[in-house]
Amino acid sequence: IVRPVASLANAVRSGCNPNPAHGTRALIRRLAIPAFCVALLMIGSPYAREAPARHDFAIDAPVQPMAVRVDGRWQVSYELHFTNTSRSELRLTRATVLGEPNETPLADLSGAVLAADLAPVNTIGHTKADPVLIAPGQQAVLFLDIVVPGPQVPHEFRHRFSYTTAGNNKALTQWSDELAVDSTKPSLIAPPLRGGPWVAIHSPAWPRGHRRVFYTRSGHARLPGRFAIDFVKVDDKGRMTAGDPDLVGDAFGYGDDVLAVADATVAAVHDGMDEASRISARTTPPAGEDAGNYVALRLPDGRYAFYEHLKKGSVRVAAGDKVRTGEVIGALGFSGESTGPHLHFHVADGSTPLGAEGRPFEIRSYRKLGHYDDISKLGSPWVPTVDGKSATRVGEWPDGNDVVSFP
Repeated sequence: IVRPVASLANAVRSGCNPNPAHGTRALIRRLAIPAFCVALLMIGSPYAREAPARHDFAIDAPVQPMAVRVDGRWQVSYELHFTNTSRSELRLTRATVLGEPNETPLADLSGAVLAADLAPVNTIGHTKADPVLIAPGQQAVLFLDIVVPGPQVPHEFRHRFSYTTAGNNKALTQWSDELAVDSTKPSLIAPPLRGGPWVAIHSPAWPRGHRRVFYTRSGHARLPGRFAIDFVKVDDKGRMTAGDPDLVGDAFGYGDDVLAVADATVAAVHDGMDEASRISARTTPPAGEDAGNYVALRLPDGRYAFYEHLKKGSVRVAAGDKVRTGEVIGALGFSGESTGPHLHFHVADGSTPLGAEGRPFEIRSYRKLGHYDDISKLGSPWVPTVDGKSATRVGEWPDGNDVVSFP
C-alpha cells in the first residue's frame, strides 16, 4: 500500500516534468507491481467478498436454530423468513445448508422437497399451485429440520439459495449471513403421562400441524408449537377405542392422569371450558382459546411446560402452587381446538399458550415400541421396532409418529 501511494505523491510533485523518466510511462511501470499487490489484498478483504447490492430476497431468522436429540442423533429445527424486495416474481429453486466451521453440506433442497418445506405466509395451512413462486412484497417461510450426521452440532449455519426472476430462467445465487445455533440445552423432563402405548404425533410438513401455525400477539408472530407433541393413546393393536369411535368417553386415554414433568411452580391455569360428548359435534372455539383447558408450569430452567385440551373440571392445581415430579395435575380431555381426545404438550419461553416461542425438550426415559410410517393409518397396527423389541430411549425427543410407553 505504501509504495503506490509514495509513487503517486512523487508524480504529483513532479508535475509536468519533461523528463521521460518522470513521465506517465515511468509512473505506470512504478505502480504496476504495487497495484497488483493491492488488488490481491482487496480480493482477500471482507469488502471484496461483500455481495453486490440487489433487489432480491431479504432473509431473516427471527429465532435461532435449536438442537434436540432424536433417535440417537441431533436434529436442528428453525425457520427462515423470505421477503421479496424486488418488483418481479422470484422463484426459489434450491436451498443449501452448510455447517460451520468446515462448511459441511447438511441439506440440499430442491424440487418437490423444497416446495413442501416452503410456504408463502398467506398460504400457510392451505395449498398453493406454485409454492416456490414469491410475488413482489410477499413473504414466505422455509421450515428446516436438519439432521446432523456427526456427534457435534455446528456452531453456526450458512445458506446458499438459487432463484430465477420472472421472464428469465438464468439462476441467480444469494448467500445468507452466518446464523449462530442456540447453544442452550433443551429442557430435560420426566414423562407427562403414564403407561401407553402413546402415539407421539407431530410433523413439520402438515399445513395445519403445530410447526406451521403462527400466532400473533403484541405485534409479534410466534410459533408456540415448534416442538409440540400430541399424545394419543392406543391399544396393542393400534386401535384408539374399544367402543363407539365417535364417543369421546370411549376413547383410550380420555380421563387419564396428566403428570408434572418436573419440580415446578404453576404459572397459569384455565379450566371450565365445555367439551362435546361426541367428536362429530366439536365446534371451533373462539379466537385465542385453541388450548382449551390447560395448565402451564414454570420449569427450573425458566421455561414453561404446557398441557392443553384437558378435561373440564379436572385441573387440581392453581397458579402459584408448587408441584413435584410425577404429581397429578389434571386429566386428558377434549377441550379447545381438538380433533379427538389427546394431550397436547409443548415447552416454550413464555407463560401464555399462544404468545411464546416453542423450545426443545427431551424426556428422561421412555420405551420406543414402533412407528407409524403413515399417520393416516392411525387406528391400525404400527410398524414395530427391529425384531419387535422395544428400545429404551434416554434424554431424547420422540420422533414424529413414534409409538412410545412411559413407566
